[in-house]
Amino acid sequence: MSGFLFVVPPLTGHINPAVGVAARLRARGHRVAWACADPALVRRLAGADAAVFACAGPVPGADGAVRPPELRGAEALRFLWEWYLLPLADAMAPGVRAAVAAFRPDVVVADQQALAGALVAERLGLPWATSATTSAEFGGAYDGLPKVADWIRQRLAGLRARIGDPAGTTDPRSSPHLLLVFSTPELIGPRAPSAAHIRYVGPSLAGRPAGPDFPWERLDHGRAGVLVTLGTANAGTGDRFLAACLAALRDRADRVQAVIADPAGALPVAPDDKDVLALPSVPQLPLLRRMDAVVCHAGHNTVCEALWHGVPLVVAPIRDDQPVVAGQVVDSGAGVRVRFGRVTATRLGEALDTVLHDTAHRAAAARIGTAFRAAGGAPVAAAHLERLAAEPR
Repeated sequence: MSGFLFVVPPLTGHINPAVGVAARLRARGHRVAWACADPALVRRLAGADAAVFACAGPVPGADGAVRPPELRGAEALRFLWEWYLLPLADAMAPGVRAAVAAFRPDVVVADQQALAGALVAERLGLPWATSATTSAEFGGAYDGLPKVADWIRQRLAGLRARIGDPAGTTDPRSSPHLLLVFSTPELIGPRAPSAAHIRYVGPSLAGRPAGPDFPWERLDHGRAGVLVTLGTANAGTGDRFLAACLAALRDRADRVQAVIADPAGALPVAPDDKDVLALPSVPQLPLLRRMDAVVCHAGHNTVCEALWHGVPLVVAPIRDDQPVVAGQVVDSGAGVRVRFGRVTATRLGEALDTVLHDTAHRAAAARIGTAFRAAGGAPVAAAHLERLAAEPR
């Protein structure tokens, strides 16, 4: 049997897709371990018995620091790299090296944003796979921003000189051995790259722990269900947007029941409200089976999970990869885009009416969901990793 070391950033949306793959590998008898700056988060998502090697590194929100919410476009991308991705890589590298020495993996599985995993594997001569938890890199994230793209290349060269193989030339965000993309060309679009080492496996939904308790008995099967969520990394930035959603949904309460993820408790919703269920967190995967539409920030996981269930979307991207993913949703016909910072309740209501009643959006969502299921998800991703581990050195 082989050993696989998953190197992940301390971000729920980047750990979750790997959880199902790791669970499948363990079920097949392989050794699996993790390297992360937040071991408690990995164990919460992957199971209390997960073997996790702790690494140093910034954990978003742990020190009270919050990225300025007004940053957009090139400024937001540069801030992400300077404030998070590069410091995370430098800080994680010693822990990743120690994990490799102790665990002795046959393959390192490095998330796109856990650059230390790729560069340490490169330096030690280990085969490594990329866990592409967002497809934005393949859909034009840096189009129109050539100076930013060049700046990132320069920073990656410096990072490689510090923790990787100085003679290496591979982009650490994209393994030449195996690139696992948790999406499919049906969503990414015609620009989706094609090569022998690129594998489109669709969303990885298996192996997740049970979500929070939910009052399932309060769901009204006589009305359309709408889920509103801004993901796990946007608490405190979406109060105005959630208020606009609440107003739009209240106007449609005769035919729509809403479930809103409100982690900050910002919405004035009574606990026994029959029209709007506002909760700190929701069990998203089982809930999506009961929903007719999703309003979200265009986070890659939320978008793919909704489309896997054939649910159309209203997307309001905030920053990072979200504008690119939102563009994929619109271009595929599976949803409507609104402006996060300026949308009104009226515009949100119109967008919601469109995805609920225009059969073309639902048909496009169903088509992408079919492609996702055909791609195979976690079992297929695990099989690709097994083949990489079995290749002669």
